[in-house]
Amino acid sequence: MYISDFETRTRTPQQRAWDIAATVVDPEIPVLSIADLGILRKVDVGTDGSVKVTITPTYSGCPAMDAIRDDLQAAFKKEGYQETKVDLVLAPAWTTDWMTEAGKQKLQEYGIAPPTGNSKAGGHTGAIRLRMAVKCPQCNSLNTKELTRFGSTSCKALYVCQDCKEPFDYFKVL
Repeated sequence: MYISDFETRTRTPQQRAWDIAATVVDPEIPVLSIADLGILRKVDVGTDGSVKVTITPTYSGCPAMDAIRDDLQAAFKKEGYQETKVDLVLAPAWTTDWMTEAGKQKLQEYGIAPPTGNSKAGGHTGAIRLRMAVKCPQCNSLNTKELTRFGSTSCKALYVCQDCKEPFDYFKVL
């Protein structure tokens, strides 16, 4: 995306810092930025030019958080920021409702079925949730079957398509 000189000059320090943080990708799913994933919660720029980034892990034991912290610090250092603090907050708990639509599309294109529906954690009320079929990201078939509730990471389940026979990860609704 092209950003004009005028747009660059008129962006606030806060907006520029958010944009820098949003370039960091999830080390387990490198097609998703931490903004796409919804774990980037807040970016503050101090009057001294220091940066404080707040992130929420997809689950409390997520092993990617150390790598994401290091990548955030490196991204800000590369842009000339001398001090970057990364805070990890567990409350409110992350939910797939925080994922962007662009992020869900990127998952689909990468071969991971994105979460469908809304999580209970998002405070949704109403009709009883039914388990829906998961669409194969390869051939778009709904003729799929869960092989195991936990896939390559705890937030994904392993499925197989009964039509094209391809296994795939499904990013669970959390």
